[in-house]
Amino acid sequence: MGLLAYLKTQFVVHLLIGFVFVVSGLIINFTQLCTLALWPISKHLYRRINCRLAYSLWSQLVMLLEWWSCTECTLFTDQATVDHFGKEHVVVILNHNFEIDFLCGWTMCERFGVLGSSKVLAKRELLCVPLIGWTWYFLEIVFC
Repeated sequence: MGLLAYLKTQFVVHLLIGFVFVVSGLIINFTQLCTLALWPISKHLYRRINCRLAYSLWSQLVMLLEWWSCTECTLFTDQATVDHFGKEHVVVILNHNFEIDFLCGWTMCERFGVLGSSKVLAKRELLCVPLIGWTWYFLEIVFC
C-alpha cells in the first residue's frame, strides 16, 4: 500500500477535504453575493464571474470523483460529435439512477471545457441546500 492509498483511508484527510470544500464554498457564495451589484451594470460580466466561481467549486467535486474514487467516465460517440463539444450550445439529458450521476455529467463538462457554465434543471428544494443550491441560484439555474 503506497502513501497515497494510505492517506485516502484516513479520517483526518476526509475531514480536511470536507472542510476545504465547505470553507471555499462559503467564500465563493459570499463573493457571488457581492457580484449582485454588477447585475444592473453588466449582466455579461456578472455571468462570466459567476461561471468562473462555480468552476472553482465544481472542479473540487470532479477531482474527488476522478482522483479520489478512481472513477472513470467513458463517453461513446463518433468523432464528428466530439468535434462540436465545447463549441456550441447543447442539451444533455442524463438517466439519473444514482446520487452521483450528476458528477459524471460534470466530469464530461470538465473534459470539454464547459463545467463553469453548465446548467441544470433542479427541484425547488435544492435551492435551500448550502453551497451547491446557493451557487446554482447565482448561476440563474431554473428551479421547478
